[in-house]
Amino acid sequence: MSIRSPEGEEFFPIDEAAARRVISEGLPVVTADCAGNVLAIKEGETFLVSSSDGSLDEGNACGHGLYHQDTRFLSHFTLRVNGAEPILLSSSAERAFMSHMDLTNPDIWDRDTISIPQQTVNVRRIRVVGDRLHERIRVKNYSASSVELSVQIELAADFEDIFEVRGLRRTIRGTVLQPKLTERGVVFAYLGQDDLFRQTRVEFSHDPQTAVVRGGRVSFAFSLPLRPHQTRLLGLTVEPLTGSPQRPPEDFDTCLRRSRRSYEAWEHECTQISTNNELFNSLLERGRRDMRALYTRNRFGGMIAAGIPWYVAPFGRDSILAAYEILSLNPRVSAETLRLLAALQGRQLDPWRDEEPGKIFHELRQGELAFSNLIPHTPYYGTVDATPLFLMLAGAYFRWTNDLALMEELKPALVAALSWIDDHGDSDGDGFVEYERKSPRGLENQGWKDSGNSIVHTDGTLAKPPIALAEVQAYVYMAKSRIAEIFSVLGDDDLAERLRKEAAILAERFNRDFWMPEHNYFALALDGDKRQVETVTSNPGHGLYCGIIEPDKARAVAARLLEPDMFSGWGIRTMSKGAVAYNPMSYHNGSVWPHDNAIIAAGLKRYGFRQATERVLSAIFETAVQAEYMRLPELFCGFTRRSPNSPVSYPVACSPQAWAAGSVFFLIQAMLGISARAHENLLTVNDPGLPPWLGKVEIANMRVGSSSISLLFTRDGDVTSFSLVSKEGDVRVVMEE
Repeated sequence: MSIRSPEGEEFFPIDEAAARRVISEGLPVVTADCAGNVLAIKEGETFLVSSSDGSLDEGNACGHGLYHQDTRFLSHFTLRVNGAEPILLSSSAERAFMSHMDLTNPDIWDRDTISIPQQTVNVRRIRVVGDRLHERIRVKNYSASSVELSVQIELAADFEDIFEVRGLRRTIRGTVLQPKLTERGVVFAYLGQDDLFRQTRVEFSHDPQTAVVRGGRVSFAFSLPLRPHQTRLLGLTVEPLTGSPQRPPEDFDTCLRRSRRSYEAWEHECTQISTNNELFNSLLERGRRDMRALYTRNRFGGMIAAGIPWYVAPFGRDSILAAYEILSLNPRVSAETLRLLAALQGRQLDPWRDEEPGKIFHELRQGELAFSNLIPHTPYYGTVDATPLFLMLAGAYFRWTNDLALMEELKPALVAALSWIDDHGDSDGDGFVEYERKSPRGLENQGWKDSGNSIVHTDGTLAKPPIALAEVQAYVYMAKSRIAEIFSVLGDDDLAERLRKEAAILAERFNRDFWMPEHNYFALALDGDKRQVETVTSNPGHGLYCGIIEPDKARAVAARLLEPDMFSGWGIRTMSKGAVAYNPMSYHNGSVWPHDNAIIAAGLKRYGFRQATERVLSAIFETAVQAEYMRLPELFCGFTRRSPNSPVSYPVACSPQAWAAGSVFFLIQAMLGISARAHENLLTVNDPGLPPWLGKVEIANMRVGSSSISLLFTRDGDVTSFSLVSKEGDVRVVMEE
């Protein structure tokens, strides 16, 4: 029985047994050590993860593949020269939309004779990704003699959902179809359980000498005889399609030009930050470019995806925090993020998706498992902090832009989010926002530390829900305080005053019920029995940034965060070394996260602990200096810093990752003490401070409301001063005590 594509092409099923999977409860994450062994490039909803030599190895635990809308459209891609695997010379994916690999040949034998000595031929592979993958293979003969080359390329597409690639198993798949050869390539196809027809269309620039189909794999051979010092090119495109006709053709050069221009436009749109430290400038440039790389548009709008490879999707918490971190860099991202989140805000009670009215979603997926309702990610709402963070972002965006029109547009969503906090968010009415999973496929823990073992008592037992996290109460406090400003401007003074009072009451309760006098620190959480989870973690540090912590307790919190059991030397750990559950190689129980450190550092500065802020900034910068491309990873292991060691990579950290890339901008904003109140036509600078390794920072084209300003900060001894370089508009810039 044949199956026809939307264009009417006829395909036949492949051996069904070869495609079957077994489903199991839970979602194990790939655990292979992929650090430094992969190249990742992305544009829009399409991204590629390959080995450092450019190969895609089917079954590789690093998740090699070409992905589009949560589906792997190419799972196997190898290149050989005269039957031999080329030797890698160098490779790079420094520009996030393109990669290049330089390879050479090993000794190539013809029976008992070396016909082509090693390092005779250079194979340069350059890839650019847009809505399809383009590859240009340049083969050059550096010998004084002619060589007879045959380039063999083998391809396969398994059409696995990204959740399958990460470890989820299922018993029933859709219909895997036989590869179909075309004049200059091949079409792989799959009819999913969601009734969507997915295709991978591969086309070469030259006619292959041979093309052979073996099961689900297709092998091509190209004859490339080369005269002395001759160069020849071979190109291919790989186009992923989901239930839609082919897009207009686009060649390699057009795709490359479009991507470059897009990045140039993004960088021109952003605030320009330059310093007298070239390494720090490189970190700033890397963060700015990575934010552009992760910016993604889908059918709902645009926002920053969480990270490559596992989280190229809209994430409530991650996308909000990333946009929040770069408000001083580019506020447009926040506006788009707020609109998208409001459009998908919870409307009903749906336990399968942990959806509730007014709740902001956690994760949106567009793969077969989501569309087949095998996972609840359409979207999934199992997050306790995205809703108050949504309100925080709205409040911060308003402070930077005075965009009253957008606040009017979002008012129903803001009111609904506030209602969720007071109703479903506080299901037992004790004044704290808690979480408890309802979906059988949902997350057990629903804060930013969402590992199953992350909320743990000091005796090693897991906290039982409903769980009230320390940082979530801080987010709610700041959300209500900042949204009150918006409603005052909108003319709803009664609601604004009510929100301020509620925030004050919450702060009083938090400082009473979460404080642990014997530890001189705040509890991680309250469990379902209202018992303090006394494990010392970084979570309460977020309360410093949000301002919920009473001043007499803030000094103790600041000191505790920088004690040796919490501060590794590379940053603040997520959990104390003294905790029973501590593991420096775990995801959340002792690792170091740049975004966590940035939020804490901003809070330290808020309470006047400038030297502590400088210490955290310096540690994160020194970590970045040792990272590939100076790209801060999502997280790294929490081992203690000892000379001359380097930060220890976490095996499957996303890179680039959104809130890690944005953390440097949040850190520098905190160090400089910059705050905007555009609705008051004001930018304030509070106790600016630069570390010894940073003598000058110049900020140009920073937008505050309808104005644009440029500032210069300089360090002289222990004193940092600033001056106004230029200004367009009537914003006032003042030093705030």
